[in-house]
Amino acid sequence: MKRMWVWAAALAAPLASAVTVRDDAGNAVTLDKPALRVISMAPHVTEVLFAAGGGSRIVGAVNYSDYPEAAKSIPRIGSNREVDLERIISLKPDLIVAWMHNSSERQIEMVRKLGIPVFLSDPQKLEGIPENVVRLGHLMGTDAVAGPAAAELRKQLASLRTRYAGRPPVRTFYQVWDKPLYTLSGKHIITDALRLCGGENIFDALSVTAPIVSIESVLQADPEAVFGTAEKNYGGVSLWKPYSTLTATRNDNLFTVDGNLLNRAGPRMIAGTAVLCEKLELARQHRNK
Repeated sequence: MKRMWVWAAALAAPLASAVTVRDDAGNAVTLDKPALRVISMAPHVTEVLFAAGGGSRIVGAVNYSDYPEAAKSIPRIGSNREVDLERIISLKPDLIVAWMHNSSERQIEMVRKLGIPVFLSDPQKLEGIPENVVRLGHLMGTDAVAGPAAAELRKQLASLRTRYAGRPPVRTFYQVWDKPLYTLSGKHIITDALRLCGGENIFDALSVTAPIVSIESVLQADPEAVFGTAEKNYGGVSLWKPYSTLTATRNDNLFTVDGNLLNRAGPRMIAGTAVLCEKLELARQHRNK
C-alpha cells in the first residue's frame, strides 16, 4: 500500500507545480513549471516582463524593445509585423508573450503551431498593466518581485484618480503621427488614460483602434487640447499652429508628450498618464486667460 501511495504521489508531482492564468484575450495559459526562457513579441511586453522580475529570462525580443537599458542587448527575433520562426525555434522558449494587433494574427497563429504556450498581452484599461505584471510573474514564478511592483503601480493609479476625480472635461485630440494623420480611438488604452485625467477623446467612437483622420475632421471637432508624441523627424503639433481658429491653438494647448511612455501599454504608461493629467490641468487654467 505504501509503495502504491509513493507511485501515485510521483505521478501527481508535476501537476502540483503547474500554473494557469488567463491572458488578455481570455485564453487559459498553462505551464507545467515556471517559464525560464521567454520571448517578447512587443516592446511593451518586454517592459512588463522586466517589471515582473523576468528580465533575465527573456531570450528573444522584437525591435524597439529598448527599455530598460538591459533590454537593448536581448537577441532580436523580428518586428511587431514579422518574426523569424526559425530564430524563435532555435531559442527554445517555454513561453511566448505576444501583442494582438491588426497585423499580428497570422504570425501569432504560426507561433501557436510550434506548440509553445502563448500569452496575449493587450491591456485595454490602465488597471490591466499591473494585472499583466502579476499574471506574467505568476507564469515565471517571480511573484515575490511582481506582486510588490504591481502594488506600487496600483498605488500610483489610485493617487492619480483621487487627484483628478471630478475635474472639468477637456475635449482632446491625440495625434500619433502627422503624415498620414493617425490618432487612437476609444478602443486604445490611451483613451482610458485621458478619461482618468478628465480628457475626452474626440475620436472615441471610431471603430478602428488606430484610424487615419483628416485635418478637416479635427477642425470640425474643435478640440480644446492637442497632444502629439515626440519622434525624430516628425512635425508634431506644429501642424496646428496655422489654424488660429482651433481652440487648442488659440488657447496655447498644443502639447508634446513622450510616445514611449504613452503609446506602449507598459508600466511607464502610469508616469505618462501623470504627464497627460498635468497638461490637461494646464489647459483648464488657460480658460481663464
